[in-house]
Amino acid sequence: MIRVIKRYESRKLYDTEESRYVSLEDIAKWVRDGQEVKVIDNASASDVSAQVLTQIILDEGKRGTSFLPTELLHELVRAGEKAVATGVERVQGKVDRLVQASIDRLGPVRQAREEMSHLRDRLSDLEKTLSALETEEAPAAAKKPRKPAARKPVTRKPATGARKAAPRSGKKATK
Repeated sequence: MIRVIKRYESRKLYDTEESRYVSLEDIAKWVRDGQEVKVIDNASASDVSAQVLTQIILDEGKRGTSFLPTELLHELVRAGEKAVATGVERVQGKVDRLVQASIDRLGPVRQAREEMSHLRDRLSDLEKTLSALETEEAPAAAKKPRKPAARKPVTRKPATGARKAAPRSGKKATK
């Protein structure tokens, strides 16, 4: 939204949004905060925004608070509007290169995310296949009777040594 300021013949500036008189410092603050400002001459209805913004730059230069380098100010004086357009083009070119560099850096990240997503899908498919195989084997294993383990025949070894076999009379042998 553009904030409209009226400039009267007395050079007073009137903010139509807040219905109050404002200073150049107020306008400078709004511009720094990203607000678009349009200054209209009350008598002629012409746009005098450039003049007011130039006045703000001039006042800041007088106070020593200007952020504009001397070279840029020289270029502005030498070439006027052409210098401003060239400066804007340079800034836009730098911004475009910065954005492109950021996108180029994000390319591998995007590719890695796509690969991770593909791997997650594959892992999910493999888990489903494994689960299906496990459920098919479980009923088949339940239906098949289990064979008992083969038993080895027990063989008795003959008694050796000092012990003799006891007689079968029902009495225990005594030593």
